[in-house]
Amino acid sequence: MLRKNPDRVISYHLTRNINYTNICLSGCRFCAFFKPPNHPEAYTLTADEILDKAQAVLARGGRHILLQGGLHPCLGIEYFCRLFKYLKSNLDLHIHALSPPEIIHLSRLSGYGIKEILTKLIESGLDSMPGGGAEILTQKVRLRLSPRKCRANEWLTVMVCAHELGLPTTATMMFGHVESSLDRITHLELLRRLQDETAGFTAFIPWSYQPGNTALGGESTSATDYLRTLAVSRIMLDNFPVLQASIVTQGLKIAQLALKFGANDIGEVMLEENVVRATGTEHKTDIKELVRLIEDIGFCAQPRKLFGYRQKTPQKTEVVDSSERNRIWISN
Repeated sequence: MLRKNPDRVISYHLTRNINYTNICLSGCRFCAFFKPPNHPEAYTLTADEILDKAQAVLARGGRHILLQGGLHPCLGIEYFCRLFKYLKSNLDLHIHALSPPEIIHLSRLSGYGIKEILTKLIESGLDSMPGGGAEILTQKVRLRLSPRKCRANEWLTVMVCAHELGLPTTATMMFGHVESSLDRITHLELLRRLQDETAGFTAFIPWSYQPGNTALGGESTSATDYLRTLAVSRIMLDNFPVLQASIVTQGLKIAQLALKFGANDIGEVMLEENVVRATGTEHKTDIKELVRLIEDIGFCAQPRKLFGYRQKTPQKTEVVDSSERNRIWISN
């Protein structure tokens, strides 16, 4: 870990996860947040409500919002282009928004290709894209968790297109549910090979499944398994600049311990987080506490820089998955 981080600097951040809607057609078995259309608790925020939430982040000294939601049947590409332009015209902030399943959904609604969707969003103000919806990138697992969500190959395809357009993204892995150890390794290997080619991922965030209030149920994985998985991720993904601990699912003490297992980012002060909280798991903190946790174990605390990376020219090898009828570019 110190070979990757010889200066012993650990970053932290302040943000807000604004869920613009909880209406979702996917109905993932691990999700306790979504609501089907016409459900009495379903909602979609107005542009002004989203603007107010973003302004609260700026008021606290942040410059970054995370904007994600469900696969809404009526919110198309025009909605998001208008929303991003509206936010950018009123606020100086970094929009880290949508995820591969949402991009695939917008493509299906509109008939535009993935690159066309991403180009329109970038032109409207999208600064970077989160790596949500990855779960485990093997199709047999995805069929058990989220059969109506985008396929593993589609998730990778969106990331290839984003990186080719110069849009930085993160990557995630949700583990501790129905996957095997081999599934986890396959997931990491796919990310490593893609990062070798594009250098477009800015960070990797592994987080553990939270079973409360979900259709899937089951038990949470142990802190030991979380830390072991994080350490293996650091070894396999040595081409990722940042490995982030998960305060949201693990809490402060395990997140602090994760800094000794290879993480070089302790996560965020999250002014709002709804998806994990819907499972009954909630961990709150503030900047002062994060800095103390970092410094108490001998590291230097530093605010995280906004996302960005230097594009390098890919060396492309075409791989066709005929069973899924999708193309992705991965390295040899």
